[in-house]
Amino acid sequence: MLLGVLDQSLEKSPFFDCAHRDGAASYIVLNHMFMPYRYGDQTEEYWALVNDATLWDVAAERQVEITGPDAEPFMELLVPRSLKNCAPGQCRYVVITDKDGYILNDPVLNRLERDRYWLSAADSDLLLWAKGVACFAGMDVRIEEPEAAPVQIQGNKSRDIMMSLLGDKVAGLKYYHLIEADLDGMPLVVTRTGWSGDLGYEIYLRDTSRAAELWNRVREAGRPFNLRVTGPNTIRRVEAGIIAMRSDFPARSTPYHVGLERLVELDKPVDFIGKQALRRIAAEGVAWKLVGLEFDDGAVGEAAAFGGRVVSHDGVPVGRTTVVVYSPRLERMIGYARIDAKAADLGTRLSVAGKSGEQCARVAKRPFFDAGKREPRR
Repeated sequence: MLLGVLDQSLEKSPFFDCAHRDGAASYIVLNHMFMPYRYGDQTEEYWALVNDATLWDVAAERQVEITGPDAEPFMELLVPRSLKNCAPGQCRYVVITDKDGYILNDPVLNRLERDRYWLSAADSDLLLWAKGVACFAGMDVRIEEPEAAPVQIQGNKSRDIMMSLLGDKVAGLKYYHLIEADLDGMPLVVTRTGWSGDLGYEIYLRDTSRAAELWNRVREAGRPFNLRVTGPNTIRRVEAGIIAMRSDFPARSTPYHVGLERLVELDKPVDFIGKQALRRIAAEGVAWKLVGLEFDDGAVGEAAAFGGRVVSHDGVPVGRTTVVVYSPRLERMIGYARIDAKAADLGTRLSVAGKSGEQCARVAKRPFFDAGKREPRR
């Protein structure tokens, strides 16, 4: 009933009916659109991802398309990371910052052609920001939201499914690369990316009127490989060190607060938006940091109940958790917390308030599993 009321002001994904039919039980809202988040047990879905493959409706992941003769210099203005080595057919994980160095979004940048880029945004009005910058940049660019609805196929057997759908053309697709393809007349953009830390792909459907057809074709191709329809798996993304806007870091966060300083190149010759502020912040340091938490053996409690819990160092509160999960593979609880920078050194001992009392943890390096990204690169 609540869904019916909210439906008046929020959009449904082109895949909404298919996902609902396949068991979507709860939703979150991203970019003013419902996104299926939970179907069943998170641990069962975790193992389906790790061992087989999963299909996600992520059409709420909206695209900002930048085209025109000045598309390349405009992107260099928008993004603190240098794009000089990002050729057509490649993708990059980037941050978009404002003049104060605060993160507005952390999209995946897809360069489809020399003068055609997509910013694949998780959640924010990035389209409005890019349009606003273009008004004052004095550059010849066109900015719009293209017709594109993505699904993700993530997991151990995702390549087998993709080859069943599109043949050998995807067999050699490298990590963070893309191709344009056609499936039974459906125009697609396929990227070797995803939000899981596992082997995976995103399929962007360019004709959303055929959403049900694409969904059913993927389900059919995935049946021999035990494909399961799920939402993004929180356990796996935490293991992989993937962070989420808003839930893991607030609006007034810079890349130096959340461990994304590798995406800022201060020696980049372009005076990108936020450069002066980020140079100052890099020199002065930050007051708090987002850190990984690894709990001691024997730590108990309902992992989901640990979000927003007080974190202490030597008996003094220094911050709060943002997410805590139980990793079946690591056989321990892991998570993230926003804490005072003075307590953020690797190995620092902390305590976390839980339902069953204080639980002991330490500051740990992200990601917790597969630091070399062997899984998504294979």
